[in-house]
Amino acid sequence: MDQEVSFRKVSIRPIELLKEAKSLLGDQYWLFVGIVFVGILIGSLVPLGILMGPMMCGIYLCYLRKSQNQQVTFDMLFKGMDYFVEGLIVALINIAVMVVVTVPMYLIAIVPLMAQERPGLASLGVFGPILFVVLMLVYTIIILWFLFAYLLIVDRGLQAIPAIKASGRAGLANVGGLVGMLLLYGLISCLGACCCYVPAVLFSPLFFGAIFLAYREIFPAEIGTP
Repeated sequence: MDQEVSFRKVSIRPIELLKEAKSLLGDQYWLFVGIVFVGILIGSLVPLGILMGPMMCGIYLCYLRKSQNQQVTFDMLFKGMDYFVEGLIVALINIAVMVVVTVPMYLIAIVPLMAQERPGLASLGVFGPILFVVLMLVYTIIILWFLFAYLLIVDRGLQAIPAIKASGRAGLANVGGLVGMLLLYGLISCLGACCCYVPAVLFSPLFFGAIFLAYREIFPAEIGTP
């Protein structure tokens, strides 16, 4: 049976969330730079996302503890291993869904090139841009569907499937604000990556912090929880 989790429809303010994230991190900003960087690095190095899920759980656990006015230490990142199974399930499902969407996107991208050698494919190239836009919209919805799953695992103790479902429902209920937020943060990250990645790395703790704060607005802390 699914674990029901209530959520709210809120007004997402991307810039304000970044400011609040900076305030949340306070004098531990540089610690969170290290936590996010190492967590993503470890998660990326191991194939099939085997460690990405637990590392994401560890990263968000650090933000959760910080929001509860607890002192965060670097080793807390590895507490995400306590959620290994659920984090792994979310990561594997996320990767599988992304592959299903990404493969058609690549095929659409190469159709115009193939049409130069095979005129019979030229008509498909006309619909390529339209299909690409549709798939990008689907890709965005997928991101929203998994956006809060790891946080729901560490904050509410949900299992993987209920966490994905609750995250998806909340994401779709707040689709306009969340899409705008992700587009803005994605643009900032891309610009940072163009500058030798250093600005992107420095921005990443604020990025994750803003997502956490958006989560907390949509999923308020339970009674008796800070």
